[in-house]
Amino acid sequence: MRPGHRRMFPLGSVAFLCLLLLLPGAARKDRGKTWWDRAKNPRVKKVGDALKNQIKAVTALCQKYWAYFSCQMWPQDCGKEKKASLDWTLPLWSQKYLDILSTWYCSVKECCGRDDCRITNNITGLETDLSIRLHGQHLAQEVVLKSVRGFLSVPQPKKPLVLSFHGWTGTGKNFVTRILADHLYRDGLESECVQVFISTLHFPHLRYVDMYKEKLKRQVRDTVKNCGQALFVFDEAEKLPPSLLETLKPFLNHATVGEVDYRRAIFLFLSNLGGNIINEVVLNWLKAGWSREEITMEDLEPRLKAEILKSMENNFGHSQLVKENLIDSFVPFLPLEYHHIRLCARDAFLGRDLQYTEETLDKVAKMLVYVPKDEKLFSAQGCKSISQRINLFLP
Repeated sequence: MRPGHRRMFPLGSVAFLCLLLLLPGAARKDRGKTWWDRAKNPRVKKVGDALKNQIKAVTALCQKYWAYFSCQMWPQDCGKEKKASLDWTLPLWSQKYLDILSTWYCSVKECCGRDDCRITNNITGLETDLSIRLHGQHLAQEVVLKSVRGFLSVPQPKKPLVLSFHGWTGTGKNFVTRILADHLYRDGLESECVQVFISTLHFPHLRYVDMYKEKLKRQVRDTVKNCGQALFVFDEAEKLPPSLLETLKPFLNHATVGEVDYRRAIFLFLSNLGGNIINEVVLNWLKAGWSREEITMEDLEPRLKAEILKSMENNFGHSQLVKENLIDSFVPFLPLEYHHIRLCARDAFLGRDLQYTEETLDKVAKMLVYVPKDEKLFSAQGCKSISQRINLFLP
């Protein structure tokens, strides 16, 4: 091929092949029937509509990837604005349409329940999503990626991976959890290998704590036996009853409990504890003229852990999980600033295929409350209410 000469790829042929992949599954339900028999069946229209959606999903996904590929091959014809847009939207579009296709595939093809297909461990995808979709959290991005990558690279780890996420509401703790689940498991948070517990929802009454303990032990054991590599998430960790926290200690401390090996499990604790000390460090850092990206784990983690240990208003800090150093990393989530809120607003618009302007992003960001009272640097609710705010700008 001559230098500078573009080879035209047969996109039509690729689309046709994708269609051929879709058709057998759609036809599978009506195997053995004539066209006339199928035409009299009221289900035909539903099958046709589903097939249209599948074809649209394939087409949209192929178009996005073709645009991305052409920008990589011929960057001189790809403007900065187009390339930036692709960098941000490709993961969002890909996940959206791959979810459609995988749901359809499992509806016509029996999806296996073995470890090898439920567990994906897509570290490349995890790295991409954390770098593109997570805003203002360079420490969380670095610690989560390195911790998970290192943990999965060891054939026989000595203990489960245990991370504790801390920071104000809306800073990304649940968001990172969802990204992590999406890239470690085929079905993300819906996977049988992922168990999410919210303290006030799953363990609301102290008088039932003995029942909770037995149920939790059984659920952890059964999930690990079924999956090997399991993910357990405890939201609002500071509100977990003390005896329930101690129930978790054997799973985090030993390689095996009974006949079950827990070394491949991952435990995440999410909490607002330490949010104030994190914000204080960041505020002082900015006032001193430093960039927030220069803050390191050495600057924050010791102070964060000390704050958690001395707090008298929580059970988590006084548990043996913290005192016996069973937590591998206390991950600080920094308070979000105005320009981070604009990025969250942009992602919310893109995620719903909505048009936006720079003026619109400013309007959304200005609707939130910023603290401290004098500096007004940090969003009080982070990015938590952004998706609801953009509803006000819909036609």
